[in-house]
Amino acid sequence: MPTALKPGEVLRNRYKIRRVIGQGGMGSIYLADDLRLEGRLCAVKEVVHDRTLTADLLQEAREQFFREATTLARLDHPNLPKVSDYFSIGGRDYLVMDFVPGKDLRMIMVEAQRKGMFIPEKDVLNWANQLADALTYLHSQNPPILHRDIKPSNLKYTPSGILKLVDFGLVKILLSDEVTVTIVQGKGTAIYTPLEQYGGNAHHTDTRSDIYAFGATLYHLLTNTPPIEAHERFLKPDSLIPPRQINPDISVRTERAILWAMSLHPEDRPPDVETFRRALLGDIDTNVSPKVRFPTPTVLDLISSPLELTLALLALGVTLLSLILTFVR
Repeated sequence: MPTALKPGEVLRNRYKIRRVIGQGGMGSIYLADDLRLEGRLCAVKEVVHDRTLTADLLQEAREQFFREATTLARLDHPNLPKVSDYFSIGGRDYLVMDFVPGKDLRMIMVEAQRKGMFIPEKDVLNWANQLADALTYLHSQNPPILHRDIKPSNLKYTPSGILKLVDFGLVKILLSDEVTVTIVQGKGTAIYTPLEQYGGNAHHTDTRSDIYAFGATLYHLLTNTPPIEAHERFLKPDSLIPPRQINPDISVRTERAILWAMSLHPEDRPPDVETFRRALLGDIDTNVSPKVRFPTPTVLDLISSPLELTLALLALGVTLLSLILTFVR
């Protein structure tokens, strides 16, 4: 593991390191003071490239880092931290972004689990709605941007109630004719990673890869149970326990949407984040193009929301009243 920077070190005469707030095999993430803007805290992500790469691949990796850093610096969305700077020192590359205060969703989930509780579904769906906003924005860029490492620990919930998708370590700019090395070589966190992303092969991933990780993240948050890894599910197709068997309070609609997103084959998943959002929140358009695949709703799906349940009960009441009047006559 690369040697971490020490507290007090200053990068580029501007970023004074406070402490390490995240660490991995390819570098660390630091909390730092911005010496030019008094009172501003920032997160400095360090990337140390694989020393076993050939000179050509190393050059390609570093060029890609700057290309992707330039793209990230142009992004502006309330559910994404703002990237403000990027630079290299020696053999290390650095990405500077806003520091996001608050707990990550993994911490919130662990706290609920320790109390013997599940996070309320309404809270998880609120977070899901905000995450969908961020991913729709990323995927709508030209070319699309994939995050490729969506998981509870990469989702921060700020004191103001805003969800932020952080850590762009495995980000991929989706250029159809490009063969590249990703910023940080790897395949993501296994339990949230779709089968096509295994081996760190970005050539076979697209926006539906993020949808799989989105669904797997919701599965974990709602059940306190990590989902079975995709490669194990491929070998044992029935190994994934449906969420409602673990947490019966989850609605049928939410369960069906999550399992749809976690389909092993990309073609079997929602085609885009907006379709997944509508399936999850109950606004799927039945007049959508036949090319879009989504599960046929069951009776339980149709009565899974309070409004729809009320309408169903009213309809049943009218039917029963009609029958009673018919027999009375």
